[in-house]
Amino acid sequence: MTQSGNRSTPTLQPGDRFVHTDPLDPLVAPLLEDLEREYDGRYGTMFGQPASEEISRYPAEAFTAPGGTFALLLRDGAAVSGGAFMTIDESTVEVKRMWTHADHRGQGLARLVLAELEAEARRRGFRTVVLSTGPRQPEAVRLYLATGYTPLFDPALSAEAIVIHSFTKDLEAA
Repeated sequence: MTQSGNRSTPTLQPGDRFVHTDPLDPLVAPLLEDLEREYDGRYGTMFGQPASEEISRYPAEAFTAPGGTFALLLRDGAAVSGGAFMTIDESTVEVKRMWTHADHRGQGLARLVLAELEAEARRRGFRTVVLSTGPRQPEAVRLYLATGYTPLFDPALSAEAIVIHSFTKDLEAA
């Protein structure tokens, strides 16, 4: 996730639309390429592998219906923000691959994508969302806290001490 946790109420522009697809859709390729560039720039090999390995860790089927999805926010036919989820168990999904194009950050688009992913998870009968982010993505931490996610770490600790920032959200309580 690479956009700020915008606290204003974000809105879609006329013509914006969400599509649910899979990682093999050509519309997803720019998102994954830019996400890899972003992760490599922020983390290098901090976790012992380049971003390309983490991004390709899961098979495409993990993010394909009925157990997963790739939600893209399209503007003028191109993805400007997106994210995905995959099934963890019968009641839980994990959000992955949150991204917003650099030219569109700070508009609250990641908040819209996250809300769309949560809505899709609810439509499919899931009750819980889990997600995580790294120590060099403070804007992601702010977004998840601002949207009702419970941290599974001590927020009083430094980001570098926490390393992996894991969160959970009960969709039934939200």
